[in-house]
Amino acid sequence: MDAPTPTSAARPSISPARVLWIGPTQQAEMRLARAWAAELVEVHDAASPAVAWAAPTVFLDRTPAVILLAMDTPSRITLHDAVAVAVRWPLAPLVSVASSLVDGRRRSGPALAGIEEVPWHDLPGRLTCWLADRAAGRPGTLGMPATARREDRLLEAMTRGLDREARPIVSVAAGNALDVEGLADLVTAAGGTVTRRSRGRPPLDEPAAVLVWDVGSIGGDHLAWLRMLAANRPALRIVVMESFPRADTAQAALAAGAAAVLGRPASTEAVAGTLARFAPGFGLSLVPGNG
Repeated sequence: MDAPTPTSAARPSISPARVLWIGPTQQAEMRLARAWAAELVEVHDAASPAVAWAAPTVFLDRTPAVILLAMDTPSRITLHDAVAVAVRWPLAPLVSVASSLVDGRRRSGPALAGIEEVPWHDLPGRLTCWLADRAAGRPGTLGMPATARREDRLLEAMTRGLDREARPIVSVAAGNALDVEGLADLVTAAGGTVTRRSRGRPPLDEPAAVLVWDVGSIGGDHLAWLRMLAANRPALRIVVMESFPRADTAQAALAAGAAAVLGRPASTEAVAGTLARFAPGFGLSLVPGNG
């Protein structure tokens, strides 16, 4: 039998995982989030918590790796619904995937108590980290008690990094010097190796494998520069960071050549998972203690 290629060897640590998506996918941000999750794992759908109780066939004899609660509006899934799902699968981590509308809800009320809430645009990066933790037998942030403090979750997220042989070379760019240095520190903490810092627009001759560009708010000038960057360096993976990503701005950035869109402030876990997706041996590159 032929030896597996490095790519096929890396995939088994991620691909066997199966997650359950509960809720609608019609809203643009939820549709994007679900599609990104499906690039990483096998996603099974249930239109509502009540439908989930009937259990998609694949989960009759197993627990989902993660249960994703699609929150396209603040009242879509209640705490009562979440408790019912937790009773059905008591060992499965529950995560609320929040649209930009739900993210704005923080002004008028708290998130579901005891349930991790993830902005829709951060889902692929953080899901990558959770699945790497699961494959390695580490508890990770999803394995922490629901009562864990935000500071504890932050410290746990920062204990992982990228394998030193798999760390991508990263350039960073932002609007002012302070943001540039903060972004470089964040990328370094997430496991990247920062080799160039640019204030304002990144240069078109970026030598790095990955560019992390904090644009603040995506506008026409940013999209035009993205197109030129992508045309000049087709292999460059561009991660755009925006203050408040929405489906239309994210889709415009992706169409212009971005590889991923993250919100700001960005979590270390979301950045680490995003970098890991662009690293050699994707799926096996997240390790504890190297970040």
